Amino acid sequence: MSAVVIGDGLVHYEVIGRGKPVIFIHGWLGSWRYWVPTMEDLSVRNRAYALDLWGFGDSDKLSRYYSIDAYVNLLGEFLDKLGVFNPILVGHALGGVIALRYAVQAEDRVEQVMGVGVPLVGGSVSRLLAGFSGDGDALARLVARRARFPEVEMGIQKTDVSAVVSSTQSAMEHDLRRLLPPLSIPILLVYGVDDPFISPPEKMWLRDCDDNVRIFSLDGARHFPMLEEGGNKFNRLLKSFIEVGGDLDSLELKEEWQRRQR
Repeated sequence: MSAVVIGDGLVHYEVIGRGKPVIFIHGWLGSWRYWVPTMEDLSVRNRAYALDLWGFGDSDKLSRYYSIDAYVNLLGEFLDKLGVFNPILVGHALGGVIALRYAVQAEDRVEQVMGVGVPLVGGSVSRLLAGFSGDGDALARLVARRARFPEVEMGIQKTDVSAVVSSTQSAMEHDLRRLLPPLSIPILLVYGVDDPFISPPEKMWLRDCDDNVRIFSLDGARHFPMLEEGGNKFNRLLKSFIEVGGDLDSLELKEEWQRRQR
């Protein structure tokens, strides 16, 4: 286990592999742990990092930092502390909001962004999350019913529930539709068609974006495509995204990936 001091607390992270850096940022349900299979798959050609945000996993539980702005600052300081330059950011749900917000703030320091199940507007967050106000047991039951994976359940056990509630409310105040058009770096947004927590964006929301923004909708996928069906489809899509770089038109639409919008 590795940790770095940021501000007045410890941030836990793990890193494996060598090559172009890829930063994995978890969502509201779980911790760094559910990225492990994908990190291992990428580690042959990439140096994969995954961190626990404040209030999650093995990072400190600092309730004053449970907001999108604080998490964006955390990501920037994390990259500075570890000397990581021009990474590819892969963010899931909450992590995707953070990744996109950081890219807007420091576009010259980010190479590509892949967002998985990212709510572009507050209305995209289902009532299961938007209205959640329970305790740790209630959160564990929610995961058991909707996203039962050992990697997720292990992370939930270490989650400060107030981090989920506060960061969800914070994320719902942001309208990412307005932030995407000015970006010029490659951005891939991936959604599970059957995701019970996040609704995919309407096609018209991205009409002002250039060809650097693409959306893939995965039929049969839910909230954790990196774990579903062994994560093989998700991993292949991520590796293809890394390989094509800025040429998203050449990102081949595999039959099993189903649909691409825009």
